[in-house]
Amino acid sequence: MKDGEDVDTVDGVIGAYVGNVEAIEIIIALFAGLTIYNALELVLLIFINFTSHKSVYFWSLIVSCAGLILYAVGFMIKLLGLWDDQGKWAGLVLLSVGWYCMVTGQAVVLWSRLHLVVTGEKGRRTLKFTKWMIIGNAIVLHISTSVVTFGSNGSLATSEFVKAYNVIEKTQMTGFCVQETILSAIYIVETLNILRTSLRSGTRTIMQQLLVINVVIIVMDMALLSIEYASIFWLETVLKGVVYSVKLKIEFAILSRLIMFVGGAPGNTQSPTTNAATVQIGSRGPHVPDRIQTAGADPSTGKGTSIRIG
Repeated sequence: MKDGEDVDTVDGVIGAYVGNVEAIEIIIALFAGLTIYNALELVLLIFINFTSHKSVYFWSLIVSCAGLILYAVGFMIKLLGLWDDQGKWAGLVLLSVGWYCMVTGQAVVLWSRLHLVVTGEKGRRTLKFTKWMIIGNAIVLHISTSVVTFGSNGSLATSEFVKAYNVIEKTQMTGFCVQETILSAIYIVETLNILRTSLRSGTRTIMQQLLVINVVIIVMDMALLSIEYASIFWLETVLKGVVYSVKLKIEFAILSRLIMFVGGAPGNTQSPTTNAATVQIGSRGPHVPDRIQTAGADPSTGKGTSIRIG
């Protein structure tokens, strides 16, 4: 590799941050602390709000939060060189395992909420396709990236592994970004369908919020991808944890409102009709019985005045 070529990326992959800018070291520590804080706060909120601990949604949130903490600790050890040369392997292991849980865990969170809006045979096909998409991407992208990451830090053919890393890292970032965009796009389309068939202000308000949140998630993913393609390794690494923690908190907040709304939770002034069924958070994740349908609607048209479960 030529002198000056992707210096920041290479140094970041192989060892600690090698610059002398104290502000960057402070930013690394600050972003790690912020990621851990967001994760711990979300764990507390999860256990406060969940009465059942058996759903895919619950465990995907917990796994994602655990991944955020491991990821943040790992990149602090790695980038700040908190241990000796052998200690970097501990940082790499924590960073990698945390990354698996954080990224794929987030995807499963996105997937599990699709049960609330997709319906019928088409919905079942959508859920099946997206499930296998997540599994396939996790196997291919996580394993390939881990191989070149650990190889880049070894003592055999390091330069070749680094060259491979510079390609595979961008590939996996693009792959996971496309995956989350697909999941968010499905949700956006289904949300727009509900908006078109509902005239009730409470329904429209929540669905509009869901729409905006999904657009924001896509924009955040695109921003991370841009930093990756700019080869600013340390910034992409530390910012990724913060971005994923913020996305997870947003997901939890807005989905909790949706579950309360369609489930007709006690004390919820925006609950559906009195004969609405309760949203079940079962083994496959949040699930709305049968379908989300507008109250008083003709089943063939779906037109009505408010959302109803049944």
